[in-house]
Amino acid sequence: MRNIFIILLAFSFVSCNSQNKNVEKAKEPTKEITKKSETKKDTMDFKIVKTDAEWKAQLSPEEYTVLREKGTERPFTGEYDKLFEKGMYVCAACENPLFTSDTKFDSHCGWPSFDEAIKGSTVYHKDTSFGMIRTEVMCAKCGGHLGHVFDDGPKETTGQRYCTNSVSIKFIPAK
Repeated sequence: MRNIFIILLAFSFVSCNSQNKNVEKAKEPTKEITKKSETKKDTMDFKIVKTDAEWKAQLSPEEYTVLREKGTERPFTGEYDKLFEKGMYVCAACENPLFTSDTKFDSHCGWPSFDEAIKGSTVYHKDTSFGMIRTEVMCAKCGGHLGHVFDDGPKETTGQRYCTNSVSIKFIPAK
């Protein structure tokens, strides 16, 4: 059983790696979320600061795991992966505007992908978990974990791919 788990873990790291897309291993059940092995306390100052109890009362268990414990939802299960309507994507915790639908593209990695964040809406942190070096993307207003940014996005635009957990964002359709 342990060997199967190790093989599945290795497969998940490689499965979205066809374009150098390192991702975190997620558990099998559809809505379960994987937590990082270590959660660092952020030293940045955010406009919205709440206790863990306040966040747990406000967020669903899945949202809390991703946004506050830096988890990752299982690929191809998020509600926004294949959504391409016009509108705005905001932080699920504080409604800070993060991405516009004009910057969304289908990266085929299993998570919603954007080539650009709204200026000043996100902050970045070096993430060395799971033996990888990545750039974590967080909401600039509340510090919620959104996902990671990679340099394998569309070359005709920014070249970046903001690989974002659906559970960390909410979509607001254009009027």
